Amino acid sequence: MTSYRIALIPGDGIGTEVLPPAQAVLAAVGKRHGIEFAYDSFDWSCERYLAEGAMMPSDGLDRIRRHDAVLLGAVGWPGVPDHVSLWGLLIPIRRGFRQYVNLRPVKVLDGVPSPLRDAGAGDVDLVVVRENVEGEYSEIGGRLGRGTEDELAVQEAVFTRKGVTRVVEYAYRLAGTRRNHVTSATKSNGIVHTMPFWDELVEEVAARHPDVRTGKEHIDALAAKLVLAPERFDVIVGSNLFGDILSDLAAAVAGSVGVAPAANLNPERDFPSMFEPVHGSAPDIAGQGKANPLGALWSAAMMLDHLGHPEASEELLAAAFGALADGVSTVDLGGTADTAGYTRAVLDRVGG
Repeated sequence: MTSYRIALIPGDGIGTEVLPPAQAVLAAVGKRHGIEFAYDSFDWSCERYLAEGAMMPSDGLDRIRRHDAVLLGAVGWPGVPDHVSLWGLLIPIRRGFRQYVNLRPVKVLDGVPSPLRDAGAGDVDLVVVRENVEGEYSEIGGRLGRGTEDELAVQEAVFTRKGVTRVVEYAYRLAGTRRNHVTSATKSNGIVHTMPFWDELVEEVAARHPDVRTGKEHIDALAAKLVLAPERFDVIVGSNLFGDILSDLAAAVAGSVGVAPAANLNPERDFPSMFEPVHGSAPDIAGQGKANPLGALWSAAMMLDHLGHPEASEELLAAAFGALADGVSTVDLGGTADTAGYTRAVLDRVGG
């Protein structure tokens, strides 16, 4: 058996409901492939913030630094500002562990109708590669004159040659394993310094990958084209802000943000990578058994692939997607199954 120790952060709301299904399916698939998982669970959450004044303890990163991966449920809850929960937990992990690639695959699946009338299963299959540790989400800036008529806020975007080059290189290498096409999201016609710099670095990387076709799209036009013709895209690479927006837009095109996974990767494996569904904590349905665990299952499959078990990853996804294709889905997708029912359908397909 190959053993892994996983840091489990259920977080808030439905995050606590979607990780147990992921653990159950991982155990079933792992048994078939000689893989076993041990978990250390951490109560880092908005609930902890309200009780103790911090999303996680000051030595939180040290506590999970030697784990093989991090599996996260969801973060966010009414009463705790979003910037507090994000900057108190997710961003410190991403930056502290140099998880500079945020990877978000997007597919139209059989059993998940897309809002686009002509998009069927298999027609949309793309990946958004988002720069994950710098860009527009920097800590440089501040506010002056609070509460006065002259109040102002300044936020600085930070783009470095190293940071841009490494994430673009990752996107090109990924495209080489897919359909050999990278689309760069930019806005160099309006943002005068950072985006021309981004474009120049993309061109440098593209020259080292002559077999990969390169496209450049301004972010506003790209958003429209993702809706009008999503099938034309393979790998999209963008800055922290652009990648964040595009990945949620693309997931909605595929039918539901509720099924979307994400991987926060440290490609050099100097630190653990973190895997999380995109759907958020969904306070409106928390505790009702309505949560869709597919995003967590897909994220767990990405974790398996990252740990070096692509066959096990494919088997997990085949089971999760197969349940949908057979008509078993949760209420957010128009189905009648609850969280446990959908999970049971997936486990039945992997012999769990």
